[in-house]
Amino acid sequence: MVQALFIVAVIFIAANLVYFFTNKTYRKSYFSTALFFQLFFVLTGVLLGFTVLYYLLSLDGVILVTSLSSREPVEPTFLDLLYFSGETLLSVGYGDMLPVGMARFFALLESGIGILLPTAYFLKAMDASRQKED
Repeated sequence: MVQALFIVAVIFIAANLVYFFTNKTYRKSYFSTALFFQLFFVLTGVLLGFTVLYYLLSLDGVILVTSLSSREPVEPTFLDLLYFSGETLLSVGYGDMLPVGMARFFALLESGIGILLPTAYFLKAMDASRQKED
């Protein structure tokens, strides 16, 4: 039963994504598949790059803790570092892992990139839409 619900949920998500990418109800809407994939791959590269950077920082000491009061260190496994990098890049910041030391600077840098890249994508798509009208 759980597997069936899981499959239904995945199909529902996929159907919504297909609808989003193929629906052209607004005449002047512009969606560039090439720009979208470019953004996706650049964000994925940035995510993996920061994951490696956090790993290298963890070789010198603790870079992630569960809270600032307890300062209990988080084991720097690849999946934990990937998760932290992902939540930082996407500006979710659940707060279950907090950076300390030099990792704080790189977390700020990564979250800035996570905000600016999609904004640049949007502006690039808008510019392409205006050029298409001319």
